[in-house]
Amino acid sequence: MSFIAVEGPIGAGKTSLSRLLAESLGAQLVLEVVEENPFLAPFYRDPERYAFSAQTFFLLSRFKQVQEMRQGSLFFTHTVADYLFDKDVIFASLNLRGDEWRLYEELYTQLRPKLPEPDLTVYLRATPDLLLERIAKRARPFEQDLEAAYLQALGEAYDRYFERYAGPLCVIEAREYDFVENARDRERLLGLLLGRAQSDPERAQQRAV
Repeated sequence: MSFIAVEGPIGAGKTSLSRLLAESLGAQLVLEVVEENPFLAPFYRDPERYAFSAQTFFLLSRFKQVQEMRQGSLFFTHTVADYLFDKDVIFASLNLRGDEWRLYEELYTQLRPKLPEPDLTVYLRATPDLLLERIAKRARPFEQDLEAAYLQALGEAYDRYFERYAGPLCVIEAREYDFVENARDRERLLGLLLGRAQSDPERAQQRAV
């Protein structure tokens, strides 16, 4: 089985790209739980109060989901997920402080070794202005108050994480591919990623533009 994870900041297009990849590969599609997190909307209203609850819910639900993914993989040759498990620690590093961060980090450290590593990770890199544009289009009520400064900090945290990422990685500049509306961009990007997914892992650590 091959396991592809698509990652990037809020609004980068992870779910749309994951659906396209899964359809092209006839793959099992795993989508992260977002709206089901009961602490997410309160977190956007009062981050300091609800950050730990929101992050812990995400951590545990994603851990359970990735574990269950292995059962589904018995019936599929490929699996595509619209998140990397480590995304949670990226967000937590921005949202948690002090004892809450230390407790969260301990939970993460205990859970992380129990999960499989992707055979390829796709990082959709995007600027805050593009993210705000796409967030406005999808119109999730609890996301509408997100500010450019927070998205800038989030993008920088993603960049730092992927600068030291050790697994097979393909970095895509999201602005260069309108893979939802433009058929030519979609075919070009899918051709690149499907070819990369089948290539030697040592060659997969590359940047695409």
